[in-house]
Amino acid sequence: LPEFDGHELVLTETDEKSGLKAFIAIHNTNLGPAVGGTRYWIYASEEEALRDALRLSRAMTYKCALAGVPYGGGKGVIIADPGKPKTKELIRAYARCIDKLQGRLYTGEDVGIDPDEVRVMLEVAPFIIGKPVVAGDPSPWAALGVFYAIRAALRSVFGSDGISDRSFAVKGLGKCGLELARLLSEQGGEILGADMNQEKIEEAKELLPKIKIVSPEEIHRQKVDVFAPCALSGDLNSKTIPELKCQIVCGAANNQLTSPEDGSRLHEAAILYIPDYL
Repeated sequence: LPEFDGHELVLTETDEKSGLKAFIAIHNTNLGPAVGGTRYWIYASEEEALRDALRLSRAMTYKCALAGVPYGGGKGVIIADPGKPKTKELIRAYARCIDKLQGRLYTGEDVGIDPDEVRVMLEVAPFIIGKPVVAGDPSPWAALGVFYAIRAALRSVFGSDGISDRSFAVKGLGKCGLELARLLSEQGGEILGADMNQEKIEEAKELLPKIKIVSPEEIHRQKVDVFAPCALSGDLNSKTIPELKCQIVCGAANNQLTSPEDGSRLHEAAILYIPDYL
């Protein structure tokens, strides 16, 4: 697979009793043990899930190295079955897989995994991060990081990091995207938002009465200063990049480029791109 980058370890984990089907990828541990969240998601195929694990773990290596922390990159991906509920037995079976690695990977929340499930994993394995009360939900901190990255990008492009006279299109109004929208709105930014989930849209409208809602298919085409992808992977590709009407792309979504060539496409379009791992 093109996403394979000399990964140190790639595991397929299954448990027939609980229905667990998961991939665990450890990309690089030169700086220390791997860290990276666990994602629970409905994938079109096992290959798509494996590719996601490979890409996400590689991005975590970059993130840790750039942040100067003594950790490497890893990731866990659990394939959700749309016909079956997510059970504690499945989460425990997955945590046993993490425990077998004996500290080569520390994992915690990502898409589809909540603090209650972190508690369940902690019953089985000590190598779980984001402990409730001690650390908890990481999304507000991720949003704050994106907020400061946006300010740095504004300063680079416009000579000022002021938010109040700028416009922002936020794709994905989940925990991280909505918090980013709140931070930007609090500083006087004009916010356009999109999400596939109507409940998330209603929550955003209640929190941010001035937000303008557009469809997920149209959000990247809006004429704004900053496009912030905060949903899933692959929003930037040969089709969407020519449709962008922004000067900066900076968001919380992992692996926003569909291919490495898309980074060059953004550069050629004179759009400043801040990768998610920054």
